[in-house]
Amino acid sequence: MKRIGNLWERITAFDNLYLAWRKARSGKATRPTVTRFELDLERNLLDLQKALRTRTYQPGEYYLFEIYDRKPRVIAAAPFPDRVAHHALMNPIEPVLDRRFIHDCYACRTSKGVHAAVRRYQGWVRRYSYVLKVDVRRYFPSIDHDILKAKLRRRIKDRDVLWLFDTIIDSAPNTGSPGVFFPGDDLVTLMERRCGLPIGNLTSQFLGNLYLDDLDHYLKEVCGVKAYLRYVDDLILLDDDKERLWEVKERIDDFLVKERLRLHPDKVLAQPTALGLDVLGYRVFPDRILLRRDNGYRYRRRLRTMRRDYQQGNITIKDIQASIAAWLGHARHANSLGLCRSVLYPVCFTLGSRAG
Repeated sequence: MKRIGNLWERITAFDNLYLAWRKARSGKATRPTVTRFELDLERNLLDLQKALRTRTYQPGEYYLFEIYDRKPRVIAAAPFPDRVAHHALMNPIEPVLDRRFIHDCYACRTSKGVHAAVRRYQGWVRRYSYVLKVDVRRYFPSIDHDILKAKLRRRIKDRDVLWLFDTIIDSAPNTGSPGVFFPGDDLVTLMERRCGLPIGNLTSQFLGNLYLDDLDHYLKEVCGVKAYLRYVDDLILLDDDKERLWEVKERIDDFLVKERLRLHPDKVLAQPTALGLDVLGYRVFPDRILLRRDNGYRYRRRLRTMRRDYQQGNITIKDIQASIAAWLGHARHANSLGLCRSVLYPVCFTLGSRAG
């Protein structure tokens, strides 16, 4: 594998830092941390440039909060100057390394995403009889720092770039050890090995794709799996031979041990494709795509919360309209007119009953 280099000057160039600031502020321009940074934009960008070039850059503390999306997730929000640094790093790096990913890796990539993955899967469903779906257990909290850094060094030779990646990786907050033992481990191993990437970082999205890139190529090029896609930690494989899929699943188990990862034992499913499969929020059949009903139920609860916030004057009608438009944009990719009606019709916003 040819390693890339000579990117540090591009990463730390002022025009790249300026572009990184614009990307980092997108959708967040009114937040106090963003406006404070912009009060002296040129000076702050120059200070960041100097800190990077002299290797004195130190990430700030993350802000941790929990969201519930079918299961609780701890989100780590980096300070705004650090988000600018993340974008500055990824602007030149991501396009180069992204080209080495397999075609059917769909998370957080240009011209990919959820809907492209769902369309790809439905195309395969019409050709193959069986599907295997597996999920990596606690993926982001389990990513091993030493293994990740070794993967970066196999792909990048620029020492300054590697230093910045190391600095960002080492700054990850400790959200709890995955608590999993692997062959050769003892009680001290779990204490000594640093694990975990913060969900919420731009760099974490890219590194999450990179960490399993070796597995992707192994399945395609060594195991010969023709119909395989991955979205972060969700792996979907199709074949006409169900036993063949179970054999490949065993090879995945063996490969992941070397990455210090495990499949979730309760999220392994092999079945005929005609039965339909839950894929990234949709229920996909050979002849139709449905929106998962629990998606509609969750959004109905969200609408009720927004109605209360609107009546209390905490949000505007434009906020509500934007949220509904975004949800309908997701729903329109499915044959779910009835579900959309059942979700939206019962919820009305009483314009005349706002607080104040």
